[in-house]
Amino acid sequence: MSEQMNGVLPRGVTQKKFNAAVEKFRALLGEGNVLLKAEQLIPYNKIMMSVENAAHAPSAVLTATTVEQVQGIVKICNQYRIPIWTISTGRNFGYGTAAPVQRGQVILDLKKMNRIIKIDPDMCTALVEPGVTFQQLYDYIEENKLPLMLSFSAPSAIAGPLGNTMDRGVGYTPYGEHFMMQCGMEVVLANGDIYRTGMGGVKGSNTWQIFKWGYGPTLDGMFTQANYGITTKMGFWLMPRPPVFKPFEVIFENEADIVEIVDILRPLRMAQIIPNSVVIANILWEAGSAHLRRRDYTTEPGHTPDPILEKMQKDSGMGAWNLYAALYGTQEQVDVNWKIITDAFRKHGKGRIVTQEEAGHKQPFKYRAELMSGVPNLQEFGLYNWRGGGGSMWFAPVSEARGSECEKQALLAKRILHKYGLDYVAEFIVAPRDMHHVIDVLYDRTSEEETKRADACFNELLDEFEKEGYAVYRVNTRFQERVARSYGPVKRYVEHAIKRALDPNNILAPGRSGIDLDAYATRRRAKGASSGES
Repeated sequence: MSEQMNGVLPRGVTQKKFNAAVEKFRALLGEGNVLLKAEQLIPYNKIMMSVENAAHAPSAVLTATTVEQVQGIVKICNQYRIPIWTISTGRNFGYGTAAPVQRGQVILDLKKMNRIIKIDPDMCTALVEPGVTFQQLYDYIEENKLPLMLSFSAPSAIAGPLGNTMDRGVGYTPYGEHFMMQCGMEVVLANGDIYRTGMGGVKGSNTWQIFKWGYGPTLDGMFTQANYGITTKMGFWLMPRPPVFKPFEVIFENEADIVEIVDILRPLRMAQIIPNSVVIANILWEAGSAHLRRRDYTTEPGHTPDPILEKMQKDSGMGAWNLYAALYGTQEQVDVNWKIITDAFRKHGKGRIVTQEEAGHKQPFKYRAELMSGVPNLQEFGLYNWRGGGGSMWFAPVSEARGSECEKQALLAKRILHKYGLDYVAEFIVAPRDMHHVIDVLYDRTSEEETKRADACFNELLDEFEKEGYAVYRVNTRFQERVARSYGPVKRYVEHAIKRALDPNNILAPGRSGIDLDAYATRRRAKGASSGES
């Protein structure tokens, strides 16, 4: 049967055209790789955002296993104007999961394209397909006893390097800026052409995963957080496993200490004394990660009051802020840098330093140490049990790595979250010059009233932070159009000019990062009419 089963159609596509496209998809992929029934689509529509599932419901799901199939899919999509939303593992929790940005888009699921094509232990490079997970990579490295270390985000075991890098995610090792460590992509363009970035277009080249730039414009970044192509292979650099790994924590008792913490850290990060991305997590992030639940402390509605936070600190030994970092290298290197670090913190007289020997297997130290050493785990999902109810939206503004900026952002975020009866669950990820302020807006999605509050809260966070000159570096699919406006009209004009050139039929994930030819044209016409333009 070719009739549509779940009652959802792509925007602007008739049932007749959709059915015709489905028949061609089945001929290309096989009937088992074209999912239409409502029960088949349920796993692809489990969102955590402050909107009904129906707003992001797919019309169908396609699973491809080869690049040639992906080329065939875009050919059919061009013929029938079918919009597709591509996922690799679909584990983008808090940022939209697997659901499409717009209702009715057909999901192209690449999880079956899961080959580890090559790992070179001498050059410390890898080339993988979209469906490869970090757990799969870790197991391969361990089984083959390769002296390599992975870097990944917190949902490590079930996420993958390609999807995380394409969304410009970060990790916790010295290779934690994942896009910087990417080297060479294979991209299927909207017309079906295969484009290889960097040295990938040179016949017989063995430097595709070695030299990022190639010749002429470097276009890799153009395909991240965008909808200009479908990435079917990605290369990246792996860190050589060091002889010594020394994780540590510094526990701070007072919220106000955040200013000094960051100002102590910044010169240590800039000088690479501390080589990895430093995390500074607040007490509620720690509590969730340690699988504590709010109802164990209070059943009162609203945000968790300060006396309870203080009790949690006292009961658990956690700080108001908890800093995690690590040293890597030879014993001599680690010893020298350890002295510099301990001297710096002791000079300021604040913070209790905890080493792995002292922490043992205690959580959340254990999972933080694993993340910093490239061992996958799922411990951080405990955050979702803090309030319960399945609602989670990441709010992630960027700022300078200055203590004053930390304090300003933290106070602003707390004020807005508490206004809506929600908790400030946050961490700062400190690079040498910038900070990612990652806030998990947790709420009970089974409550319509609380979901509305969370939605209003997220909108106000975006608005108020933008007034102060802050914008997020990444956001869930509900708010991508809103965030795109933060970056100004010229950027949007350039993005849509590229879209018109590469994808004139607007078939690749329209709406991704606010890039949608149809919606953009409508807005420009409306703007022209309102200003009297012809």
